[in-house]
Amino acid sequence: MTTDPPVDPPAAGDDPVTGEPAADDAVVDGPATEDTAADDAVVDGPATEKSATEDSTGGGVAPGRRRDLPAAVLIGVLTLLLGFAFTVQVRNSDDEQVLAGAREEDLVRIVDEVSSRGVRLRELIADQRSALRQLTSSDSETASALEEARTREASLAVLNGTAPAVGPGLRLTIRDPDDELRVTDLLDVIQELRGAGAETMQFDGVRVGLSTAVTGVPGALLIDGRPITAPYEVLVLGSPQDMETALNIPGGVVQAVGGRGGSVEITQEYDLVVDALRPLPDAQYAAPDTDD
Repeated sequence: MTTDPPVDPPAAGDDPVTGEPAADDAVVDGPATEDTAADDAVVDGPATEKSATEDSTGGGVAPGRRRDLPAAVLIGVLTLLLGFAFTVQVRNSDDEQVLAGAREEDLVRIVDEVSSRGVRLRELIADQRSALRQLTSSDSETASALEEARTREASLAVLNGTAPAVGPGLRLTIRDPDDELRVTDLLDVIQELRGAGAETMQFDGVRVGLSTAVTGVPGALLIDGRPITAPYEVLVLGSPQDMETALNIPGGVVQAVGGRGGSVEITQEYDLVVDALRPLPDAQYAAPDTDD
């Protein structure tokens, strides 16, 4: 608290001043009363600055300062956002600045490289799409080819005598009571049946194939080295009518066997089973051609 300059006492003989104090008496000595504090709330000069100082350091925050706090927070947030946006813009503009500062020759080269890369990518996409279409369309073709290959394999196995077979055909019983039938007579039977469309046959339990050999002498004949005895039973698959007609032609098998004292009994069957199998020999000299 400041000390006011001393006031000169009134001169002798002068009456003391009564009534309201002068306007210049901003501060008076002695303890201030509540009324005096109320009267002195607003004063000119240094008293005003002191009051403002006391308000700022007092027990509360001025209303104006409370209103400035949200504004300061908002300004800080906006500053952060603007800084982030500026950083992103700078990063995105690096390439643009590089291109803007490049020479014309460099720009032409960059454009050519981008164009070439685009062409290569389009070609790669086209190739992949074409391959996908081929794979998709070839699924059914592959399945059909595989099924056809399996069917042909089964047919070749039947023709070679390496797989059993069933179907319509003939059952022949060739009798030779006098053991007069020769190797050529049995070969005629096999050839006559093949000429009439026979697909596969077995002769007295021996499967006949492409390399079948008939050997021996009358009364002791062999097929592929295995002995056979009369009466000979032949099971053959094919068209029953065609094969029976071929066997009964004049000068055919039936007439030839009858001329040697034998006979041929023919029976047509439509569910005949040929189950004798022959081993498939390994090729010693021939090999599959894998060039194609």
